[in-house]
Amino acid sequence: MSNGFGLVVRFELRDQEATAGFDDLVARTLPGIKEHEAGTLAYVVHSVPGEPNVRVFYELYADRAAFDAHERQPHTVHFLAEREQYLSTVQVIFLQAETGKGPVTA
Repeated sequence: MSNGFGLVVRFELRDQEATAGFDDLVARTLPGIKEHEAGTLAYVVHSVPGEPNVRVFYELYADRAAFDAHERQPHTVHFLAEREQYLSTVQVIFLQAETGKGPVTA
């Protein structure tokens, strides 16, 4: 498999009000990702049944350089600064593609 690079991020939000604010921040950030990041292959935000104040992001990039470019984008820099006010915890798991089926292939 090629150099696909990804991560899973679990956000636990403080309360229902914080979750609504976080969801709005995400909604304002996504257009920049869609329009300006060709190397971002997937950026999917999930809710978790039974855990209304949790969001899980799955992010897949063409390679580490694409992820680094994502982190430098103005919309991402803004998101990273603003998200802190909504969070109680965040867990980041970095992934390196080894095998499978998807947009990153051998």
